[in-house]
Amino acid sequence: MANHKQAEKRNRQRIKRRSRNLRHLSTMRTYMKRVRRALAARQLDEAKEALPQAITAIGKAASKGVVHRNTAARYISRLTLAVNGASAD
Repeated sequence: MANHKQAEKRNRQRIKRRSRNLRHLSTMRTYMKRVRRALAARQLDEAKEALPQAITAIGKAASKGVVHRNTAARYISRLTLAVNGASAD
């Protein structure tokens, strides 16, 4: 337990930041799951509709520092390749 005022404030800030980060992370993962689920069910129209939303959520998470920008770029690249590859079949 924090014994100093500054340590107590740091703890409050940590809790706030963690909840904010988890919200962005959860949103990002949800949109990614929607794209993957649509691809698994061979619903290409839904996957193409969900992809821009997923890209936006991933970009926001990266801009907030929740995920590293290279990680975000990798997620976007893999999802885009999956959707484009599925539509080519």
